[in-house]
Order: sequence, then C-alpha cells, then structure tokens
Amino acid sequence: MSNQDETPEHRLRKELPDEVPAGAAEAEGAPGSVVEASEGQQDGVALTGRQRLVNGLWPPRVTRAQLIVALLLFGLGFGLAVQVASNSDSDSALRGARQEDLVRILDELDDRTQRLEDEKQGLEKQRDELENSSNQAEEARRQTVEKERQLGILAGTVAAQGPGITMTIDDTKGTVKANMLLDAIQELRAAGAEAIQVNGVRVVAGTYLTDSGNSVSVDGNKINAPYRFKVIGKPQDLEPALNIPGGVVQTLEKEQATVTIERSDKIVVDALRAAKRPDYARSSSQ
Repeated sequence: MSNQDETPEHRLRKELPDEVPAGAAEAEGAPGSVVEASEGQQDGVALTGRQRLVNGLWPPRVTRAQLIVALLLFGLGFGLAVQVASNSDSDSALRGARQEDLVRILDELDDRTQRLEDEKQGLEKQRDELENSSNQAEEARRQTVEKERQLGILAGTVAAQGPGITMTIDDTKGTVKANMLLDAIQELRAAGAEAIQVNGVRVVAGTYLTDSGNSVSVDGNKINAPYRFKVIGKPQDLEPALNIPGGVVQTLEKEQATVTIERSDKIVVDALRAAKRPDYARSSSQ
C-alpha cells in the first residue's frame, strides 16, 4: 500500500509510540514510565564483557597492604636487577681480558691468599704464646701462694690444721722444768712435727724456754701446768717417738708427772706470731 493510500488513522498510529502495557513500569520497580539501568547497562545501553572488565579495573581500588607489598616487590626486583647487572659486568670483564691479565689476576689472588694464611699462622702463634704465658704466670702465682702459706706455717704467722696428737703433761708436784719441755719439743720436731703450740704460745724455730719459779716461760710468756701440746704431723710417727725407752714420757714420769697422748685426725694450731722484719738480711734475688 502506498503512502497515498494510507488513511489518516494509519498515519496517526505510526507517528505515536506504542502504548506501554499497564503495570509494566511497576513490574520493573521504577517510578512512572522511566526504567532505571540495571547491572550490565550504562545509560540504558547494555555493556559488553570487555566494557564490564574495564569498569571493574578502573579506577583501581588499592589498599595500604597491597601498596606496601607492591613497593617491597619493586625494591626486590630492582636489587636483583642491579646484582645481575654487576655480575654480568664482572663476567664480561673477565671474559674479555687477555691471557696475560688473567694470569696476573690469579697470581695476585695466590699472593693475597698466602699473605692471609701467614697472618693467620702468626696470630695463632701469638695466641698460643699468650696462653702459655698466662698458664705460666698462673702456675707461678699458685706456687708463690703455696710457698707463702708453707713459710707462714713454719714462721707461725698463719694458722694451721691437720692430723696430729695432743699431749697433756700434768705436773702436780711442780717438778717439770723448762729443759724437759724443750726435750719434748725437740723430739717432736725430729719425728716430723710441722706446727706446735704449747698453752696458747706458738713454737717456732727461734723459740726458747726458761724456768720461772714453779712454772715455765716460752719466749717470755709464762705458762702453768698442765702443759698442753697441740702438734700437727703424722700421728703414727709422733706418738712412738715420745714413748721410746728412756725418752720424753719415761723421763717425765720419773719426775712424777702424768703424760697423756691422744691421736686426732684434726688438730688446729691457731696461736700466731707477729711477722718480724729482719734488720739486716735481704733477699739475694733483688
């Protein structure tokens, strides 16, 4: 049918838009006759898959943790790249070197290795010398302390303890004289006594005894009966030395004195003598 044959009613229907079915707008959930763009549409136009991907990636949504991780990865990659470039440059330099240069480099490395080895051996030798010197000094110090202790015991300037005997002389008649006690001291020394104390007075090399009325004086210190000897030494040698026939015990018993001897694993000699500095004698090692 041509345009001329169209009736006015037909032309009016073509120009007017189709009617919207009743309730269609309400079914779409939009007010009036305007339908909002659903997901996957932009301005009422359907989006392709590529467009939706672009919209999801841009603008980027970066969190702080992602940013830190990205910076760390960038720094790691940059460091690796620098290291690889440095190694490549070094390898390239060695590959491009002449044979004479390579030989010279090897000789320098050998010389440096030898110098380091010599230095290591020198340091080890110094360490050993210092250890030996330290050990020798410690041993000398220990021997000095031990010698000082021994001399102190003999000089009576330090206390001593050890096995020994205790001899008690009870003189009720007052017949015991200084020479009898001196004989007892000499007999004990000959039997190996290392430290002797009589009634609180330390007996040393220069000790002397004198009679003082009915008593005895030891180095000017008056002592009274009973006379109590505390002696450090080997008990098995000290007691028999005093009990030999015609010895100290028999002599004292003839003077009506009573002698008692007791062995002990621990005798303490704690009477001390003041250290006396010699007036004239000096050490010959000075």
